[in-house]
Amino acid sequence: MALSKRELFLKRRLRVRNKLRKVNAGRVRLSVHRSNKNISVQLIDDIQGVTLAAASSLEKDLGVVGKGTVEAAQKVGAAIAERAKKAGVEEAYFDRGGFLFHGRVKALADAAREAGLKI
Repeated sequence: MALSKRELFLKRRLRVRNKLRKVNAGRVRLSVHRSNKNISVQLIDDIQGVTLAAASSLEKDLGVVGKGTVEAAQKVGAAIAERAKKAGVEEAYFDRGGFLFHGRVKALADAAREAGLKI
C-alpha cells in the first residue's frame, strides 16, 4: 500500500533531522516550518530543550502577514539572524525539516546567511 503525502513528509523530516544531529552535535538548530500562507523559523538549543529565538511572517512588525512569498521569507530570514546575534548565537545548522531546499526555504536560508548567521 502506498504511503500518504503526510507519511512521506514525516519520514523525510526524521531522516533529515537524524542525519543533521549526527554531524552537528552541540550546535544550535535553525528549524523551518512552511505553510501555504506563512513561514516561521526557530533557533532551538536541543541540549537544554529551549527556543532561543523565533521569527514568523505572522509578526505584524515585519509587514508580510499572510503573504507566502519569497520576499516574506527573506524578511523572516533577516529577522532571525538579527535575533540570533542578540541571543549570542553566531552559527547554527539549518534544519529544513521535510521541506525541499527550494523557493521560500532557500530564500530564508540565504537571507539569514547574508545577515551574518553562519549556517
